[in-house]
Amino acid sequence: PQLDWRQVLVLGLDGAGKSSVLHYICSQTARDHIAPTHGFNSAQLSVDGLEMDLLEVGGSQNLRAYWPHYLSQAHVLVFVVDSVDRSRLLTARQELHTLLAAEPQLPLVVLANKQDKSDALSTAELREELALHTLSRQRELFLLPTSATWASLSTATSVLHVKNLLVTLLSQP
Repeated sequence: PQLDWRQVLVLGLDGAGKSSVLHYICSQTARDHIAPTHGFNSAQLSVDGLEMDLLEVGGSQNLRAYWPHYLSQAHVLVFVVDSVDRSRLLTARQELHTLLAAEPQLPLVVLANKQDKSDALSTAELREELALHTLSRQRELFLLPTSATWASLSTATSVLHVKNLLVTLLSQP
């Protein structure tokens, strides 16, 4: 049978944990160290009759200019935020809102990553810092705490919730 193809665009500033989340969603294993993405990273996943193409575009400043070019093919945007990196939250918010202005209907899943760290902002604090409350009520929006690190496998079930959410979102007509 023909599988339904769907693309999930995974974005976020460099160091937010995009590659770790992607790796964990696809393999359900964490890795000690994942090198920074200097371009693109792609993974395919077949679940419940869906062919998911998870496309990660690196988050360094020079690569962010390419982000908007990938929005039109995406069915869901996953935006990964480093919950500890307070100094770059304004940049993350600006980048996110620029993307969302270009695609006002695209479902959004914000991952508050690195929740295993003691100084991580809560999801409520991140909702405020990223000004998610200002987004259109028409947009499907999810903000989930995650931790996709080797040291925190006990909390890694959060990443499996992300996978299940993606399957649910992508299964909608």
